[in-house]
Amino acid sequence: MTTARGCYVEWSLHEPYSGVYNFEGQADIEQFLTISKQENMNVLIRPGPFISAERDLGGHPYWLLKEKPNIYLRSSDPNYTKYVKRWFSVLMPKIVPFLYGNGGNIIMVQIENEYGHNDLGSCDKEYMLWLRDLFHHYVGEQAQLYTTDECNLSFLKCGQIPNVFSTVDFAAVVNVTECFDHLRQVQKKGPLVNSEFYDGWVGFWDSPRPVRYSKDIIRVLKYFLATNVSFNFFMFHGGTNFGFTSGANTNGTTLAKSGYRPQLTSYDFSAPLDEAGDPTEKYHDIKQILKKANFPTASTPKIAPKGPYGTVNMLPVISLFDSVAQRLKPVFNNVPLCFEDMDINHGLVLYETILPPFGGLTKLPLVIKSLGDRAIIYLNYMKLGIMSRSNSNTTMEISVIGSNQKLSILVENQGRINDKRFLEDRKGILSNVTLGNYILGPWVMTGYPLNETSWLETINIQPNVKPPAFYKGIFVIPQDNKHTKPLDTFLDTSGWSKGVAFINGVNIGRYWPAVGPQITLYVPAPYLVLGLNTIVMVELEGASEDFTVKLVDKHRLDW
Repeated sequence: MTTARGCYVEWSLHEPYSGVYNFEGQADIEQFLTISKQENMNVLIRPGPFISAERDLGGHPYWLLKEKPNIYLRSSDPNYTKYVKRWFSVLMPKIVPFLYGNGGNIIMVQIENEYGHNDLGSCDKEYMLWLRDLFHHYVGEQAQLYTTDECNLSFLKCGQIPNVFSTVDFAAVVNVTECFDHLRQVQKKGPLVNSEFYDGWVGFWDSPRPVRYSKDIIRVLKYFLATNVSFNFFMFHGGTNFGFTSGANTNGTTLAKSGYRPQLTSYDFSAPLDEAGDPTEKYHDIKQILKKANFPTASTPKIAPKGPYGTVNMLPVISLFDSVAQRLKPVFNNVPLCFEDMDINHGLVLYETILPPFGGLTKLPLVIKSLGDRAIIYLNYMKLGIMSRSNSNTTMEISVIGSNQKLSILVENQGRINDKRFLEDRKGILSNVTLGNYILGPWVMTGYPLNETSWLETINIQPNVKPPAFYKGIFVIPQDNKHTKPLDTFLDTSGWSKGVAFINGVNIGRYWPAVGPQITLYVPAPYLVLGLNTIVMVELEGASEDFTVKLVDKHRLDW
């Protein structure tokens, strides 16, 4: 049995802007493949272009939605394929030297990802054949091309490509023999492979995290070993959706009632190695079974010490409504524009307009027919309430009187859909906004991409600021005889409401303890330094009563 690791290639990471490429730092894929080879790990590489992976837009760069407003992702639409072809002309030459046939460690190359479950109402075989030929141009016979689809016969039939190896993916809760029977109907011969054997599942805000029990995983693992099935654990090491990389799922059948579900910052996935890389009970259970099957196993990693760095006082710095905090020039338009039309990827957009004059006190319904994703409504900067796509709440009654009343709507991008349904997921206000019979406008729109915080260093503290606002705190990590480098830690956001946190300028992700289940954010040691460290929080709704956060040595992912 060969040991291998799966490796997604996230297009949006490497081409954040059209024609602008990044292969530095964590985006250095050649260094990653080199290290994998040094560790004697073979690789199943997955260049997409769609990867899903619970990432924003399934790994697609947001600018595709700006370049061609009518683009059809994951299809033979030439508006889409021309960008895929251009991207592969940059990416694949970096991968080719690492193919197994070229002396490298990439043994398999996946074409697309679970295309059979695309929910587009059609199975675009032209697209898949085109993509196969594009891959073959670079890979040739130097590695095995393959597809993977979920345990469903129609999905496997749609995702299957002539002359490409087919695999299936599933969790331990399904009927395993039925899954492989489905696979045999589309692929009569060859080894049986589960290329994503799910040992956990993704978590969502405002929902309990899913549970995948060791006993079920061990039962299926024994079956795999007894019947010589090849498998790839997904995930073996849990991860983190740092920054704004986490996406969203749906559970509906129409875009208006899509059951929009934003995903957690944590991608711990209840994996055998947790988010911080520490072994879990699940890890030990799996290792015991592999040992009994005479599978070579490495030494068990030790649980790394964590830094309980204590309480940090967070001081209010500046309101988002302050002109100094508005890092982008406002955009003016008669109707609201979405994030993508304003060339804004993530973060927030503030939509503002002056209401028509009203003589006496008037109550009218405020309606945003199409909203992506969550809006805080203000009248003259006083908070009135919240509208959310998640619960289809896009109407509220407001009271107005007089003239020159300013309506402000702060819209948050909570992550673009990545689960194949409604993939062209644009953000912001996507329709007219009405107040009774009035269509509101014109609009002043200010973007907050929240991509860096260094400008706050020049801003004086403003003690009377209230959310939405920036808060800042400083803490010290001393050097001692036991630990000469910083340790991993966890930022405990208990008592705060909702926002985004930065450590030393690095966006460590969204927090939302007001709904949970995730309370802490993972802070890896490389993001910290000995001496002074800085925390910045963009709090949208309500700071904690004592204006503090804590850096603790225990993760809280379940309330």
